[in-house]
Amino acid sequence: MAELRLGPLLRYVDGSTATVWVESDRPSTAEVRCADGAKGSTHTFRIAGHHYALIPVEGLAPGTETAYEVLLDGHRVWPLEDSPFPPSTIRTPAEADGSAEVRVSFGSCRWAISPTGEKDPMGPDALDTLAVRLAADPRTPRPDVLVLLGDQVYADMVSPATKQWLAERRDLSDPPPSSQLRSSRAVPPREEVADYEEYAHLYDESWLDPEVRWLLSTVPSCMIFDDHDVIDDWNTSAAWLTEMRATPWWNERVLSGLMSYWVYQHLGNLPPAELAADPVYAAVRASADGTDALRAFAARADADPASARWSYRRDFGRVRLLMVDTRAARVLDESHRAMLDADEARWLREQALDAPGSYDHLLIGTSLPWLLPHLVHDAEGWNAALARGERGPRWARFAEDLRRRSDLEHWPAFPESFAQLTDLIAEAGSGPDAPASVCVLSGDVHHAYVAEPTWPRGEGPQPDVRVLQLTCSPMHNSIHPAIRLGFRFGWSRAGRALGRRFARHGRTAPAKVDWRRTGGPWFGNHLMTLTLRGRSGELALDRARATGGGTAARLERVQDSVIST
Repeated sequence: MAELRLGPLLRYVDGSTATVWVESDRPSTAEVRCADGAKGSTHTFRIAGHHYALIPVEGLAPGTETAYEVLLDGHRVWPLEDSPFPPSTIRTPAEADGSAEVRVSFGSCRWAISPTGEKDPMGPDALDTLAVRLAADPRTPRPDVLVLLGDQVYADMVSPATKQWLAERRDLSDPPPSSQLRSSRAVPPREEVADYEEYAHLYDESWLDPEVRWLLSTVPSCMIFDDHDVIDDWNTSAAWLTEMRATPWWNERVLSGLMSYWVYQHLGNLPPAELAADPVYAAVRASADGTDALRAFAARADADPASARWSYRRDFGRVRLLMVDTRAARVLDESHRAMLDADEARWLREQALDAPGSYDHLLIGTSLPWLLPHLVHDAEGWNAALARGERGPRWARFAEDLRRRSDLEHWPAFPESFAQLTDLIAEAGSGPDAPASVCVLSGDVHHAYVAEPTWPRGEGPQPDVRVLQLTCSPMHNSIHPAIRLGFRFGWSRAGRALGRRFARHGRTAPAKVDWRRTGGPWFGNHLMTLTLRGRSGELALDRARATGGGTAARLERVQDSVIST
């Protein structure tokens, strides 16, 4: 009898259809049956000895909520027997008439640890705490979508329990097992994941958490990767990539990372129509074992990033979300560095400007912030100038080392891309059909803040269009006290003055836009929520706080503000 290994995850939802992702322990027919009669089924596909299905559900009614069950070969496997949680449901949006409310909760950087009953060293998990709140009181407003902005798993920073699992699987004093291993040219990471099976274990650890498992079964989710989903500093520079490709273990690491991301995260991001037209998905499903087909795709995507698109668009009524790949789509040549290759940049522009007037709010999801503390912004631009040789080869070598040590790889580290995104936001916010707001949703930097840009007169969006950088990170991680001080200093007048000195030394051009921090910085485990109705919008930030001396926690409201009226 087939059993459920992982999931279900409710992924795509519109007014009449949905997709539900599951992993089973053997080949089977996976089925979703809803209380209102809607249903869907599909056969599992096989990758590296694992069996998955993305079940299309059809016949849903707009503006309704219905409980659902998951069956494998006709045997009910979800809800779990004796589950303490409410039934998992699919809630469809009403017809898009501009009046429907859309709640978007977002954050990044969730380091999962196996429960031990002891105090969590990272503090309460914001996603876990949200699940507890929603399960305890069904009247609590719940997100219409969770936007997870990178580092859903940490391939290079595993938990103690996973480290023990790795040690039982292989000798951690030896190189990772890989068909690609030859004589070692570099010492490979011992206590990090090495292959597909070990990536799969990370998702097990993260998504089998009972509260999070229930939450992801009943709240739709959109995901995009960041560096730790593969490795810290992934694609930070051409020199970094050259060094990694010269090691005997990297090929297996990156291919397994891309393969597992495609299975566990990317597939569920896509609408059913795009899934039906996806040649890789068709090839995987048509084969008795799709491993080779998926591995070939991952190899192409790694060798030629422009051959694969991980970015995607989702529309929620009159709210448009563009999730942007800022890791795999990079151009790393120092003389032509870009956050997005030409095709990806063209796609982003086309999606942002498509059918003006058809959306009231534009959300750009990018794991890496567009607007940073001024000192950090100027330091990244200075570092990029030095690395491309502005001050000679000795400074270039210094800059490359500093870039890796200090993670100087956000949008300002790609100055032309920063300028292009700035111009695109200004254009999207201009004209008679401009939206009420343009919000850049980001994570990565292990704290939360709100920044608001201003353009020179006549060069930016219309005055009544609110443009915000909304950064929320982490959901479950920590930050060193020294880095906290650094970020605070980065926003200060003294930090800004120091940044200008960096800019002069690097001979960097000033940014086309200025900005100020209007909220934060806040430190801790957070979730941000945008509540959008018509052309109005509100922003809330909640922090997970421990209660009492045990492991219980609650979400504490840190900030409420109006972003548009």
